[in-house]
Amino acid sequence: MAHVISRLRELYEEDTTRGIRFRYSLVLFDLAVILFLIGTSFFPHTGLTELLDLAFGIVILADFSFRMVISQSRLRELTHLSGMADILVIASLLAPVVGENLAFLRVARSFRLLRSYQLIHRLRRDFPFFNRHQDIVFGILNLGIFIFIMTALVYETQVHTNPAITNYADALYFTVTTLTTTGFGDITLPGTSGRLLSVAIMIFGVSLFIRLIQVVFRPAKLHVDCPHCGLSRHDADAVHCKHCGMIVKIPHEGTE
Repeated sequence: MAHVISRLRELYEEDTTRGIRFRYSLVLFDLAVILFLIGTSFFPHTGLTELLDLAFGIVILADFSFRMVISQSRLRELTHLSGMADILVIASLLAPVVGENLAFLRVARSFRLLRSYQLIHRLRRDFPFFNRHQDIVFGILNLGIFIFIMTALVYETQVHTNPAITNYADALYFTVTTLTTTGFGDITLPGTSGRLLSVAIMIFGVSLFIRLIQVVFRPAKLHVDCPHCGLSRHDADAVHCKHCGMIVKIPHEGTE
């Protein structure tokens, strides 16, 4: 048992080659689940779809169980956003097998993308682009996740009641036109709940757009830890740390 726990810790926590590859594979798996969710919205659910739901659910359940085994605080793991999202995801994927109608919970799958943020430090080390443009990457990821979550909410709440929304593309079209305040009017969400959802998309969507624009056009910051005080955000041409005045060695491409 101790050997199994040690191997799991290596896969989930340590910077070994095997662990890094494993965590990258989890990100790819998360993306595959998202693409599966989008793709199946264009076709009627069949026995094959439910079988794939079951397969994805078993893999996510195994992943969640392994993380619980090696967790130092299982209660915190359960109450964390990613933990609660995983529980909902597992329920939504396994629900068709037990005959329960939990289709709406499929929107929780999108929250699994948030777990990919745990790899940002590794990405900074493996890809210089992430180190130079980390704020922009985060801004785009935040906006993309928001758009996906809102689109999934619109789709799951409207697909069976709103004839204007029959697949994921229709929901994405409404979400984008709403959060950009274009509002062509060819697709609307009826009822009080639909109007409130539209308002939420506009308010939070515009805020994220403004945030992303600020990140793109303001002077870029590099993420390099100061060896003295630990400040991690510095100007690209910085020589001294703004907080403590110590010399900071900012990586650069050099001159010819």
